[in-house]
Amino acid sequence: MRKIIFILMALSLSLFASAESVNIWEGTSCNQKVLLTPYIADDSDGVSIIVCPGGSYFWHDIETEGHGVAKWLQANGISAFVLNYRTAYVPAFITHFRYIFRGNRYPDPQDDLRQTIHYLRAHAATYGIHPEKIGAMGFSAGGHLVMSSAELFDPQDWPAFIVPVYPVVTMTDKCVHKRSRRGLLGDSKKGNTDLKELLSLEKHVPADCPPVFLVNCTDDPVVDYRNSELLDSALTAKAVPHRYIQYKTGGHGFGASDTKGTPECRQWKQQFLKWLKTII
Repeated sequence: MRKIIFILMALSLSLFASAESVNIWEGTSCNQKVLLTPYIADDSDGVSIIVCPGGSYFWHDIETEGHGVAKWLQANGISAFVLNYRTAYVPAFITHFRYIFRGNRYPDPQDDLRQTIHYLRAHAATYGIHPEKIGAMGFSAGGHLVMSSAELFDPQDWPAFIVPVYPVVTMTDKCVHKRSRRGLLGDSKKGNTDLKELLSLEKHVPADCPPVFLVNCTDDPVVDYRNSELLDSALTAKAVPHRYIQYKTGGHGFGASDTKGTPECRQWKQQFLKWLKTII
């Protein structure tokens, strides 16, 4: 019962959006409502970041890994946009109804991220951002989402840089995060070998992948730390410019919080800001 209450609270938070939020699909042939919440920096040099919170592709940790991250970026001169991409949601987690009905599943989150990139480029002047300096930062399942953009999208739709934080990576290795796999694939597709292969990020890194900043902790109790090691190895094998920081402590779900995790893992924020200056 406690677990169900927690999930319902997470769902209610994921439905929150400020009055400034926009529907990325408005005016298109896609009959969906997917909200994007802007946090525009006052003294920005045009760099912006799409923020994709985690939640196992079932829900969103919208505060810690969404709005909290965006406010931190905004305070550091980076415009941020929190994407409430489509997830399976709590009823699919509890009832397994997607054995019968489609519900939300792959490629819905990926379609939402691609459309967000299109939307921001088209409205770059409105937000005061550079259309070719739009990065993507994701946490946990959101980390899988942003990294999948470089592997599943056409190059012209890639973000300028990618920041997976304690990401889900594999769908086939023994260290797979099974809840995220079920959330993304759906109950009727979670055994689909071809789909699991396609969505295992360590297997499809392109040689011309955008720069990547990757971080996780070895004491992560949710997503096995070896997910990030698999991605790091794949990026290294393809000589993709990237930085990988592996902390010993911090666990999972700390986002950009000043209190969650540990003092060690919270160093990632300053390390990221330093790295960003070297690539933009």
